[in-house]
Amino acid sequence: MPRMIELIRASAVPANLVQSAARGGLALPPQEMLEILVYLATESKPFGEQARLTLAGWDEASCRAAAANPQTPEAVLSYFSDCENFRPALFEALLSNPSVDEACVAALTASLSREMADTALAHDRVIHSQKLLLALASNPNLNGIQCGTIEERLALLTDEQAEATIPEATIPEAAKAETGVSLQESAPDLEAAMELSQEDKEADEEVAKYISAHTAEIAADGEKPFQPVGGIEGLPATASEAGELEISVTEAETHATSTNEDGAHKGSGAGAAAAVVKKMAPAAVESQKRGSALQRISQLDIRGRIQLAMKGTKEERALLVRDGTKIVALAVLDSPKISDSEVEKFASQKNVLEAVLRAIPLKRRYMKQYSIVRNLVFNPRTPIDASLGLMKNLLVADLKNLSGNKEVSDTVRKLALRMYRQKLVVK
Repeated sequence: MPRMIELIRASAVPANLVQSAARGGLALPPQEMLEILVYLATESKPFGEQARLTLAGWDEASCRAAAANPQTPEAVLSYFSDCENFRPALFEALLSNPSVDEACVAALTASLSREMADTALAHDRVIHSQKLLLALASNPNLNGIQCGTIEERLALLTDEQAEATIPEATIPEAAKAETGVSLQESAPDLEAAMELSQEDKEADEEVAKYISAHTAEIAADGEKPFQPVGGIEGLPATASEAGELEISVTEAETHATSTNEDGAHKGSGAGAAAAVVKKMAPAAVESQKRGSALQRISQLDIRGRIQLAMKGTKEERALLVRDGTKIVALAVLDSPKISDSEVEKFASQKNVLEAVLRAIPLKRRYMKQYSIVRNLVFNPRTPIDASLGLMKNLLVADLKNLSGNKEVSDTVRKLALRMYRQKLVVK
């Protein structure tokens, strides 16, 4: 008798039964049910969305067993190892499964959290693969100690002729900015290493406290992907546009180098290329930089985005504060690295959740900055009750300007005019 998956592929099953399968409602062994769901998720337009939702909430133990089994169909392993469908809890099982292609594992290692990167560095498959080590080295979440470990592993894998440290281009900028060291210099003395370890430990503790305090909210949001409020200005709208920007920068560099070789301009080829790129495509370079950060963020689950919101770079915070998932956006405001100037900018943005604008006034540190208070009141997205509570702190000139601001609500304008007149009388 043919298996159910074979009947579904042959379109020999009634639509109502296929719909039940997409919901995981068939009385079949977990392995066979997963195979059916993956087929529907990737090949069926009518039932694909439902199958993907079912897979996202599928029993973790069954998924882990399938991910660890070398006999699991290739389509199922490919689905779970795809960055879009990746579940962090399955990483170790996928890593240990020889049937999972190394290219898939490399793509996953490039976006692991710092804690999971430690798991990867302790695994035989990673420490004995130059390809996987280089992929892990491009991960923006690594710290200096992890970068140093990768360099040591690579040195053991290379012969004397190829014995070189990781190229500068592969060093994660976030790690260098955070630790102040490059991979070539990542062998600090014992005291420096201990200080760095202590800083990382304290930062991890802050993240752990935040996650622990919001466990219920994180569970309620499930595996909600990164969806920025109002879109992201300045980024390519499509993948083809991003590719065109990359080509334009490459062509600019090539042009600068060839011009230098012809003797038309003096100086190094690299310097000329940098000058041409800066002159010809500044928007393209900036767009590529932000696009890269957006790609990294879009591959993270909620816990990963929370960690990045509290420990990442200024650029990453600027993206994550627009996250449509409230618990992630609010984590940005709890980051020990955030500056008052960043919050000042957030307070004026219209493409953030109202919860973010409501949370800013609750932190005494931010309320000491007049520019933050002013931006919140002038922001039409700020909840009216929050704006009304902050208006008493505005200067007379700002009250006058606010009373004529057509973007804010009538209630805010009328109260601003009344307070302006009252303050004039007092004067």
